[in-house]
Amino acid sequence: MKLPLKPPFPPMEAKSVDAIPSGDDWQYEPKWDGFRCLAFRDGAEVFLQSKAGQPLARYFPDIVDALLRLTAKKFVVDGELAIEVDGRLSFDELQLRLHPAASRVKKLAAAHPATFILFDLLVDQTGTSLINKPLLERRRSLENFAKQNLKRDRVIRLSPATPSLAQANRWFAKAGGNLDGITAKRLDASYASGERTAMVKVKNIRTADCVVGGFRYTSGAKVIGSLLLGLYDDAGLLHHVGFTSAFKTSDKRALTKKFEALRKPPGFTGNAPGGPSRWSTERTGEWEPVEPKIVVEVTYDHFTGERFRHGTKIVRWRPDKAPRQCTLDQVAHREGRAIALL
Repeated sequence: MKLPLKPPFPPMEAKSVDAIPSGDDWQYEPKWDGFRCLAFRDGAEVFLQSKAGQPLARYFPDIVDALLRLTAKKFVVDGELAIEVDGRLSFDELQLRLHPAASRVKKLAAAHPATFILFDLLVDQTGTSLINKPLLERRRSLENFAKQNLKRDRVIRLSPATPSLAQANRWFAKAGGNLDGITAKRLDASYASGERTAMVKVKNIRTADCVVGGFRYTSGAKVIGSLLLGLYDDAGLLHHVGFTSAFKTSDKRALTKKFEALRKPPGFTGNAPGGPSRWSTERTGEWEPVEPKIVVEVTYDHFTGERFRHGTKIVRWRPDKAPRQCTLDQVAHREGRAIALL
């Protein structure tokens, strides 16, 4: 490709916050329940890139075809891949697309075609990079791109955006269906590739993407009882931050087989499970390290003392996300603070 940006290109990241920021410096957008995707087109060549930098085109041939139908022959866009099933976006259907057999992917695409929802333009149709332009200018360029290219094809759509906090709150009230929450982006900021400095996200529930660094067998049996979760610090060390045991009994044997195949020390390279604690028992010190390859999104209530206060609940597996993207800054600002007694 002869574009000024080439894959893999790290997308702009969002920092999790507890409330939608207010002020004239922000643009608000719905946070769609899908796969983040960068799309590169240079003539007849199209490349789809996941958030983790992995190629996606083979799994979404319907999106590749739709991008090739556009009038523009050269561009790079940022957006969200989504699949609608019975009027709702289905993350499970997206995960089914990640199948090694092309015939299976083709069948799934025919049954439930994907949609690509655009929210940023990084290279325009003249081949000019826009990443150093402020969001205000990039959004105008994106809207012009949409007017010229997206009239006839609903497979590729423009995501709505607003400077209105009231509208953002109305969108947020609907979160939990097709919407995963709200994103807020600084209007004066350039495209912060690989950083969390120009965009925040707000969800109805607290979630974090974690790496599985190990597991424990259930008491008295060689079946998984819990998965041990980790987050990376700035130095690249993987710290144990909690566990999850909230999976179905019927899934335990398959999970056991999966993670036994990944068993490999050290698992955690920073703080590890089984350290000194007044609550430790012989069993809690026993755990199996695994290669840090699997990412899972979990819900949690509190993050304090550098770990989740209670057990977490699995939301979904994240094959679209690289383990190294699972960092402590997702939860660091939610570290518990002492409250002065009145």
